[in-house]
Amino acid sequence: MGRPTAYTIMCAELADTITVCDTKLGLANAFAEELRHVTASLSLDVEIIACERDEDVAGADIILVSAGKPRTPGVQMTRRDLAVQNGQIVKYIAETTAPNNPAAKYVVITNPVDAMAMVCKKYSKADFVISTGTNLESLRFRSGLARALKVPVSMVEGYVGGEHGKGATILWSTVKINGLPLNEYLRLNNKTLIRNEISSYVKSVSKVIVDNIGGTEHGPAASFRDIVRAIIRNTNEVLPVATPMKFNGLSEHVFVSVPLRLGNSIGCSTYGTLSSQEKKGLTDAAEAIYQTYKTTMEAIEKNSNCK
Repeated sequence: MGRPTAYTIMCAELADTITVCDTKLGLANAFAEELRHVTASLSLDVEIIACERDEDVAGADIILVSAGKPRTPGVQMTRRDLAVQNGQIVKYIAETTAPNNPAAKYVVITNPVDAMAMVCKKYSKADFVISTGTNLESLRFRSGLARALKVPVSMVEGYVGGEHGKGATILWSTVKINGLPLNEYLRLNNKTLIRNEISSYVKSVSKVIVDNIGGTEHGPAASFRDIVRAIIRNTNEVLPVATPMKFNGLSEHVFVSVPLRLGNSIGCSTYGTLSSQEKKGLTDAAEAIYQTYKTTMEAIEKNSNCK
């Protein structure tokens, strides 16, 4: 995901310097050359820096953490199955980049993204750490609604919250079509909607893409661009990213997605406006995310003790 994300952010003219870093020898330098060729095409005066050591990333305003093992095409697995291996990677990145980037805001992409954001927060100790959360699910949600209702997608508003993955919670109370609440729109236009089909689409379409293409690329990159744009341009737009929240029964704050105002700082969320059923879905997601995080931390601590 790192390459399409960097490309999309650059083409949106959101950066004057982009550093691409990968430990695989030659990869970052080769990709940097491609980006430089794009800058020539688009007449973008963007400095492209390549490095192969995380400690060489310095002076960043935003660090996007995308390194990690992806899901395997054709294999029945969830994002949670990646937690232990990717947790070690995110821990290393957070610890290694923090000293040379004291003012950086961390945006975590690596799956399972919400638990990985908790790992990043713990080891970077940065003030601003978010996961990209369910912003991508929300784009898929709007796309599915637009097709089901046969309306332009620009008329559709609506969000998904909870966990990026199995614990995604459709926030039906947030849906508006052409400015009208969903139920009112359906009644006035004599339309019906099978909500379970939309929910199933949101939660299953990524596997269709992974199995047939090998991985998701362009949809996530567009989602991550939207998040970076909100931070850089301080738009304070509503985006469902994951930030630390306190839930009864859980001893730590858990990164759970709720639509909130995002800009140069993390603003107010819409949690209070959600239905009790939707809040229950967020609580269930928080419990699953926290369990994934605990499993990851146990593996990290065991690995540290063995050294």
